[in-house]
Amino acid sequence: MAFDLMVKRIYEPPAADDGQRVLVDRIWPRGISKEHAALALWLKEIAPSDELRKWFGHEPARWAEFRKRYGAELDGNGEVVATLHGLLGEGKVTLLYGAHDEAHNNAVALAEYLRGQ
Repeated sequence: MAFDLMVKRIYEPPAADDGQRVLVDRIWPRGISKEHAALALWLKEIAPSDELRKWFGHEPARWAEFRKRYGAELDGNGEVVATLHGLLGEGKVTLLYGAHDEAHNNAVALAEYLRGQ
């Protein structure tokens, strides 16, 4: 299934071509107001477990293992993944995250997971 999916740091300003903006972090990002976030949905249930998030610690050396473990968590979280698939069926979706690392974060891993399904 092909769909229009982007990943973006929530600290970047909302853009007209973002489509539905979905925050996929468990914790609300510091310094961002609800108005600035311009979210369609805060899907915190799709974020990695606290245990996995703390283990990963945004260490690039743990990236491959993090993606594997997070994928296993997503496999067991079908209802929430289905919610996101429903939004993707309606048009463009931008997954938003708060991490500093733009290459190694849960939104990037989630996008890879969704594209691989």
